[in-house]
Amino acid sequence: MSKLTTVRPLIAGNWKMNGLTAALDEARAVAAGVETDPPGARVAIFPPATLIHRMADALAGQTVAVGGQDCRPEVSGAFTGDTSAEMLADAGATMVIVGHSERRGGYGETDALVLAKAQAALRAGLEPIVCVGESLEQRDAGRAIEVITGQLRASLPVDALKGEAFAVAYEPVWAIGTGRTPTLNDIEAAHDALRTVLIELFSDQGAGVPILYGGSVNPKNAADILSQKEVGGVLVGGASLKAADFLAIAARA
Repeated sequence: MSKLTTVRPLIAGNWKMNGLTAALDEARAVAAGVETDPPGARVAIFPPATLIHRMADALAGQTVAVGGQDCRPEVSGAFTGDTSAEMLADAGATMVIVGHSERRGGYGETDALVLAKAQAALRAGLEPIVCVGESLEQRDAGRAIEVITGQLRASLPVDALKGEAFAVAYEPVWAIGTGRTPTLNDIEAAHDALRTVLIELFSDQGAGVPILYGGSVNPKNAADILSQKEVGGVLVGGASLKAADFLAIAARA
């Protein structure tokens, strides 16, 4: 398993369903940029499953990590089209995103399923990033904090995570890919609430777990977002597809 070490901020690039072979050049450019001008954060790229093995090979010996975007809880079986955590690890991934808002919303993933996926990640030796986030309707109803703290409590396999490296990502559903972001005060309030839960569940370990912000992060707003209390990194979507933009965001950490 990935044991907890010195905690550093994390800049994670989620490529989603984007990237063919030529996109590996962007990953190489990111790795080269990180080597030339190391940011004050870890950097990881989460390509589509078709590129994980080739990206891991392309970045071998570099400091940029490669991760998967999702995993199936089971080790193997008759699950056509799915990928297990063990398969991700075998392909060269060291991390995996679980519970992304697009999975929760578009595929109806429950907190229980996200928890099972986080357990699977740990079983395979992967570092999980567990995502939570509220819908616009929930925010407008004044339930944002209630929703995200409830998701967090129900999505973390607490006993299995003790002493292990993991991260949490707050990504308001309504800000994903829309160009809209919450106010800085809203982000700080959400991260403060999540930190309180993490400390409650994990004591001292919970005080150091990185809490990433995700939702239309770009080079222009990254510095302000990363400067907020309890923001321990960012989960970047579209802006991670181009090395120049992603490196500009990493430089703000």
